[in-house]
Amino acid sequence: MKVLLTSTSFQDTPGKHQELLYEQGFEIDTLRGPIKESELLNIIGDYDAVICGDDEYTEKVIAKGVSGNLRYISKYGVGLDKIDLEAAKKYNIPVTNCPGVNFDSVAEHVLALLFTFEKNVHLQYNSTKQGSWKRWVGHEIMGKTIGIVGLGAIGKALAKKCIALGLEVLAFDIYKDEDFLNDWPSINFVENIEELFHRSEIISLHAPLTKETHHLINGSVIAEDLKKTPIIINTSRGKLVDSEAIIQGLEEKKIRGYLADVLDTEPMAENEPLKGVENVIITPHVGSRTFQSVQRQGLMAVNNLLNLIKGG
Repeated sequence: MKVLLTSTSFQDTPGKHQELLYEQGFEIDTLRGPIKESELLNIIGDYDAVICGDDEYTEKVIAKGVSGNLRYISKYGVGLDKIDLEAAKKYNIPVTNCPGVNFDSVAEHVLALLFTFEKNVHLQYNSTKQGSWKRWVGHEIMGKTIGIVGLGAIGKALAKKCIALGLEVLAFDIYKDEDFLNDWPSINFVENIEELFHRSEIISLHAPLTKETHHLINGSVIAEDLKKTPIIINTSRGKLVDSEAIIQGLEEKKIRGYLADVLDTEPMAENEPLKGVENVIITPHVGSRTFQSVQRQGLMAVNNLLNLIKGG
């Protein structure tokens, strides 16, 4: 069994997940993803299985893989938007992912970004490194209204943490989890996303990237629906927002800040429009990159692969 491993989080973090994979006796090659379609096309047919990150598994790649040895795709992580699932189904390639294992890590990262911005930690860190004692005036988050778009595992974890911190929590999702909401009655579930946009001082995005959610935050939403000059936090997918519209919204004071752990193009392109923009904080897609979360996701990705092999 020849396996291609491309998740950098998996590779860079020692733990039981690595031990489990390497004790299987597989022939394992590693590349540092995300891997583009053009590179995968040249090599994918050599592998029986992949444990991938956000590599470009297009129909061309999957077809080329199937013409060789490819039989299994195990996604390290949750999002499947980089994998053509219809093509995988067409060519009978099973695809697994790792839902429900990174929620606390990502929820904590949302709050880390929010506290950093509101307390000017990023500015004051850089200032004191230069020997300055310039002091900025920050903001408290206590009593603010946060709108959580997407009430899956991460959205739920964030909602609970925000309640503990004294925020008013609004939530929107296309699916209403009545049991969860009954357990957490202080979460105000809104039936339409426009109400969330109108009322929120902080908006945190936790939706998958689909045709429906592409540019969920766009010029029209920013101009017409954002009534509170909110901070927007995106730890999901870069394409949930229109970056140019975000920049214009910041310039026109329609948005107070944009805090992102994800970009349209990753790693960051030289011409990334958000790079260096005032009131924008970018982290390099590390929301789930904690020792605890990586081990959980890694173990699930390996076990998912082993289960596919046993079942296949």
